[in-house]
Amino acid sequence: MLQDIIFAGTESTAVTLEWAMSSLLNNPQVLEKARNELNIQIGQANLMDESDLSKLPYLQNIISETLRLCGTTASSTFIIPRVQYWRISCGTQYNATCGINNQVYKVMPFGLGRRSCPGMGLANRVLGFPLGSMMHYFEWKRVSEQEIDMSEGFGLSMPMAEPLQATCKARDIMKKVVFFSLKQKIVFSRVIPFGRNF
Repeated sequence: MLQDIIFAGTESTAVTLEWAMSSLLNNPQVLEKARNELNIQIGQANLMDESDLSKLPYLQNIISETLRLCGTTASSTFIIPRVQYWRISCGTQYNATCGINNQVYKVMPFGLGRRSCPGMGLANRVLGFPLGSMMHYFEWKRVSEQEIDMSEGFGLSMPMAEPLQATCKARDIMKKVVFFSLKQKIVFSRVIPFGRNF
C-alpha cells in the first residue's frame, strides 16, 4: 500500500508538470503572463518560497487548467470517450484565466467529499512550487517552431506520447540560487557528524 501511495504521488506529479510545461510552451503568452506575475509578486531578485504560492493566483489557474485538460489518470475501468470528457470539462482550448474576474471554474480533479484525494493540498503545493520555480529561474522555449504534440501515450498515469523536449536559459536570479545553495552546503557540511557515533 505504501508503494501505491508513493507511486501515485510522484508519477502523477511528474506527468502533470510535463503536461503543464507543454501547455505553457504551446501558449507563450500565458507563460509570459505567469512570469510577469512571478516578477511582480516575488521580484526578480528574490528566491521563490513555498509561502509565495498563495500570492500567485494565475499560477494556480495554470495548474487547474492543466488538470482540466490533461487528466493524469484513467477513470477506473470505465473509459469515458475523450470528446465527452472535454464537453463535460467545458471545451478544449487552454484558458489559464478561468477562475479570474468571477469566471466560474467548476472542475474538481481531486474528487469531492469522503472519496476525494487525500493528497490534494500536498499536490497543489508540489505542483505549484516546481512549476513556479522553473518559470522564475529559467527562460523556456520550444525546441522547434512547431507546437508540441499534446497526444496521450499509454500507461497508468497517462503520459505524453512523445516526451517533452524544451530549451531553457538561466535568468539572472540563478546566480543567487547557486550562491544560496553553495552557502547551504558549507553550513550543512559543518553540522554533519562523522564516525561511529552517528
